[in-house]
Amino acid sequence: MTVDRIRTRFLVVGSGVAGLHAAWRASEVDGGEVMVLTKRSLFDSATAYAQGGIAAALGAGDSTKLHRKDTLAAGAALCDARAVDVLVAEGPERVRELQVAGADFDVGPTGKLRLGKEAAHSRHRIVHAHGDQTGAEVVRTLIDRVQNSPQIEVLEKTRVLDLIVHAGACAGVRATLAGRPVEIIADVTVLATGGCGQVFRYTTNPVVATGDGYAIARRAGVKLADMEFVQFHPTALDTPENPLSLISEAVRGEGAILVNDRGQRFMTRRHRLAELAPRDIVAREIFLQQSEGSRVWLDARRLGKSFEKRFPGIFALCHARGIDPGDELIPVTPAAHYMMGGIVTDLAGCSSLHRLYACGEVSSTGVHGANRLASNSLLEGLVFAERVARDMIKTERLSRLPKKSDWKAPQLRDRGAAQVAADDVRRVMWEKAGIYRSGRGLKKCLETLDAIESRLPAGATEEANLIATGRLIAGAALLRRESRGGHFRSDFPRPKQKWRGKHITW
Repeated sequence: MTVDRIRTRFLVVGSGVAGLHAAWRASEVDGGEVMVLTKRSLFDSATAYAQGGIAAALGAGDSTKLHRKDTLAAGAALCDARAVDVLVAEGPERVRELQVAGADFDVGPTGKLRLGKEAAHSRHRIVHAHGDQTGAEVVRTLIDRVQNSPQIEVLEKTRVLDLIVHAGACAGVRATLAGRPVEIIADVTVLATGGCGQVFRYTTNPVVATGDGYAIARRAGVKLADMEFVQFHPTALDTPENPLSLISEAVRGEGAILVNDRGQRFMTRRHRLAELAPRDIVAREIFLQQSEGSRVWLDARRLGKSFEKRFPGIFALCHARGIDPGDELIPVTPAAHYMMGGIVTDLAGCSSLHRLYACGEVSSTGVHGANRLASNSLLEGLVFAERVARDMIKTERLSRLPKKSDWKAPQLRDRGAAQVAADDVRRVMWEKAGIYRSGRGLKKCLETLDAIESRLPAGATEEANLIATGRLIAGAALLRRESRGGHFRSDFPRPKQKWRGKHITW
């Protein structure tokens, strides 16, 4: 099969908030020819699932100093303070810019943004759209900009297999376009491939979130860090689905409480902030209740009829499954939600490989540390995608192009065996490298991942990426002999001073 070759100035892999924003902003300069690749459709990304909102110091009585303090506290002594300074300082401008671009954020009677409050935030600073549809509104706004730019071309159903490294720099990617092999040569490549929630049995991430970016970067020798820090959202709707629907933290912010099968409210005994304690603490307490044989329920009945008005999307999700949140308890479970680690970048989004940038969840900018503060993810995507766009437009064009190589697109012939392998990965990662970890369990996890890899059918590239990413997570978790933020070891249940500020890099 002939390998096609495409040439572009800027290549962006991924169609979430970070990828779309970087593409839009880079396209606004003269000669800003941009190509956006997405594994499924332009609308498939974790951003569209985001309910909570965007955190930014925009309200009376708030400040970037307070937002900085809250972010650093959540990060458990692992945040990069310089990156946090950038995030909180540039965040308000990015939100206002998005609003000018057409984002229909919720406002009050005077036209000012209606700001919500979420766990571990000291002020009301969460910008919402249509109650709980913030991510979908952000995606709609950015897609509108991308689709209306004559300098942006979008290739859907395009799966990136590997980076093309030439003369010590990234020169593009090898990919399959509707199953056909293609090399896309670019002066600059941006990985904005999102997270890896599908590595775990229970997740709120879409099915496209298989950790491709981490695995692709690893194979090219790109530096990664903090892969042990996975955030598990405490309250996903407990149904037999993949992905699970998210019940936003904002519901607890409005007064909903957590109870077990006996109707007992257990979080008041565990943390002074009760249901609004940091996500890792709430997720672990729910997990413990489940381990003792009890289901866990979110009791939002005190919101009554106002539930539907405040959270129309969540109400519709529950109602479609036969649950009336204003009248009934909502079954919830923790689920893999966000990866704090990833491809190490500087403050301009540059990775350790020349001409390769990363932004959004696949990157490790240092703003989240060991535990992301709620609603800082969309903000990070906007702020650092802007910085990536500004920096990459200054990059000179490739002076020498790599020679066209001869390779075949991998064909998956045993889809059933690949699905079994994926299910096995997700099961062992949840049981051994999920919310509760131990040295013995993590070693068993790594052994099992090796065994699964040995029986992968030919062409199972996505499943291979799942395994590679799972190995990064479990390997880092085994090395970090303490508990901190989103990483909990039952055999080392407390943070240790010697691990404070220490990062595990690959």
